[in-house]
This record gives sequence, C-alpha cells and structure tokens, in this order.
Amino acid sequence: MAEPKKYISQQELAKHNKAGDLWISIQGKIYNVTDWTKTHPGGQLPLMNLAGQDASDAFLAFHPGTAWKHLDRFFTGHHLQDYTVSEVSKDYRRLVAEFSKLGLFEKKGHGVLISFVVMAVLFAMSLYGILCSDSTWVHLLSAGMLGFMWIQSGWLGHDSGHYQIMATRRLNRVAQLLAGNCLAGISIGWWKWNHNAHHIACNSLDFDPDLQHIPFFAVSSKLFSSMTSHFYDRKLSFDPAARFLVSYQHLTFYPVMCLARINLFAQSFALLLSKRRVPNRVQEIVGLIVFWIWYPLLVSCLPNFGERLMFVVVSFAVTGIQHVQFCLNHFSSSVYAGPPTGNDWFEKQAKGTLDISSPSWMDWFHGGLQFQVEHHLFPRLPRCQLRKVSPFVQELCKKHNLPYNCASFWMANVFTYNTLRAVALQARDVSNPIPKNLVWEALNTHG
Repeated sequence: MAEPKKYISQQELAKHNKAGDLWISIQGKIYNVTDWTKTHPGGQLPLMNLAGQDASDAFLAFHPGTAWKHLDRFFTGHHLQDYTVSEVSKDYRRLVAEFSKLGLFEKKGHGVLISFVVMAVLFAMSLYGILCSDSTWVHLLSAGMLGFMWIQSGWLGHDSGHYQIMATRRLNRVAQLLAGNCLAGISIGWWKWNHNAHHIACNSLDFDPDLQHIPFFAVSSKLFSSMTSHFYDRKLSFDPAARFLVSYQHLTFYPVMCLARINLFAQSFALLLSKRRVPNRVQEIVGLIVFWIWYPLLVSCLPNFGERLMFVVVSFAVTGIQHVQFCLNHFSSSVYAGPPTGNDWFEKQAKGTLDISSPSWMDWFHGGLQFQVEHHLFPRLPRCQLRKVSPFVQELCKKHNLPYNCASFWMANVFTYNTLRAVALQARDVSNPIPKNLVWEALNTHG
C-alpha cells in the first residue's frame, strides 16, 4: 500500500530561501538543492534567487528533458500544498512541449559553421591589411573588420552558453574558449555567471546585473536610493559623482558604448582573480593570456602611436554596436525592484524585453537577439528557430493580454534615449544638487 503524500505549505517552503537551506518546487514536488549549488552548471545564483518558491517554468526554460532524471536525488518527499498552475503557464508549458516534439531545440542549422567562416575571413583580412599595407585608411578598415569579428564571436559565445552549438560538450567548450577568451578577451565563465543571473531576474533593478551600471547609467529613479546589488553584493552608491554622470547619460550613452569593451575586460579579470568558485579557472585565464598576447602584438605592427591609438579606438567602437544592441532590448522595458518570482515567469520575461523588427537578411547583424522576447522565454532555442516561433509567442501574449514589445532598430534607439533622458532630468531634480557651474546651467537648460 502506497504511503500517503506529505505536503508543506507555500509559507513553509518560503522559509527555505537562504544560503545553506535552499528548497524549490518543480511541478508541485519539493527539492532540496542546497548541495547542488556547488556543482550546478548554471551557477548558484539562479538557485539562490528562486529558492523558497515554485520554479517550474524557469526549470523548463533552461533544462532539456534529460535533466529531469537528476531531480530525484534532491526530492525531499514533500509536495506543495494547494499547488496550482496559471493559465499563462499552462499555455507556455504546452509551447515548450510542442517545440520539443518538433525537435526545434536540436535543429541548429549551419549558422555556427557560417559564423566561424565569416570570423576567419574577417580576421585574415584584418591581419593582411595591417601587415601588407602602409595605408592608414586600410589600417582603420582592418580595425573595423576586427570589430565586426568580435561582434560575431560575441554571438557565438552567447549561444554556446545557452545550448550546445557543437557536436560534443568538449567541442562546445573549445568553441567557447576560442570565441570568447582567446579571440575576444572576454571570459566565457564571467559571461555565463552574469548572463544566467540576467535571465533569471530579467529587469530587476537589484538582481539583474545588466541594469546595474551606476555611476554611468540608471534606467529608473529607484536607483537613486543607492539600493544593494544582490549580484555584486555591494551598494550601488548614487553619490554626487554618479548623480552628475547620470544627469547627462542620454548624451554620454553612445560614446561610453564605444569603449564599453574595457568594462568587460575588467569584469573578466575581476572574476577570475577573485575567490569565487569559477569552473575551469585555469583554462579561462590561459584563454585571456592568449588574447593579451596576440592583440597587443598586432597593434604594435602599426607604424606609429597615432595609428595604434586609432586602431584600438575604431576596433572598440565598432564592437560598441553590439553593446548598444544589448541595451536596446531592455533599457526601455518594464523594470521592478526585488527578487524574481517563479509564478509569473512568462509575464516578467515578456514585460522586460523588447524585440527589434528586422528582415531575415539582417539576422547576421542582430545575432538572433532581435527576437529578445522569444529568446528569454526559450533560451535553449537555437537562434535559427526564433523567427519561426515568434508568431506563437505573439499569439500567446495576445490571448492573455500581455505586452509583446517590438520596435524598429531606429525606434528602439529612440525609446532607449528617451528613457535615459527622462531619468537624467529626474537626477537633476534630486534635493541637494551638485554645485552648479556655467556648463551645468547650459546643459540643464538645453540638454
């Protein structure tokens, strides 16, 4: 005779949400994932942020069907009392099941091969232009091609962090290190740590690192309260310097994006040299060393300091296009304060993202992330499938009266500029303003 099921309430589950005591619910079953934080492939932050609540939709979004067999060892023997599923979640789970049956999560196309070929061609042309030409204009063109190569490597690094882009896990790891660490100088380990937190807590001001850019940018006046970042474990101090910079953020946004790559270099080293647990730390560091050998050597082949400086600035500025693209998808969308919640997964992802409308022949430029809503709802879906599933997502949003945000590339830039400008003007109105000077007065009047 089967033993009767044991139940715990939502209130009891909510108590297990602290380091050393992490429980989650997946489809009504309660799992103790405390020890799993040490080896969880997605890192400990997703488990920490969703602990003490139902995480069914998030689990479905990030894990293939083969992951279910690993859950049994974490089962506590308890079930969630009065477990219910919203109509939105039911429809979302049906879509996940349908896409799985159609094999969309496994059909990756030939995009990866094409991307590597394009990257190789751009890299070879850049090398040829530097080593075989004395023309300054050719050197600057080579810098631009190198920047576009970095953009393509960024798309590959992003994809390989979400799903296996190569035939085996080992080859996928090689592709990650090559596209991220060796060619771009950005730690794939840092990228996954940062990006997983972003996906779980999409557009949470204090949990999503992609919105935590104080002192340079603030997308909401709520950041003026110097809230604590639960990603960086530090206060996002809105001090006089931050207030001054934020006051003109709509004017500095594009110039800063041209040099945003420097921040990614710094973040990569900061993580790898920290005491945090970093899988394959030695591989990551060796990959970065490879980059910091070949890139300075390449720049040193230019004839003088002026050309070397212009080469670095142009290559960074071209890559800045990608940094702008990442911001367009979220800066003007709905934000909130507090931890992510598992019972409104679909709603939070839809409200916090913005699609960029574009023809299919421009997919190479956007890396598939013009379908940002679809990507956040189905992060394991290869980019070549995102356009196909877009109508289904639009239909589901319409059915449940949820926003499906979409704009042209131009209008997305306008929305982002307007968001930054609105917050900038609010920053100028905060009490005890920074001592004004003539430049302040001029910009405050006409900016």
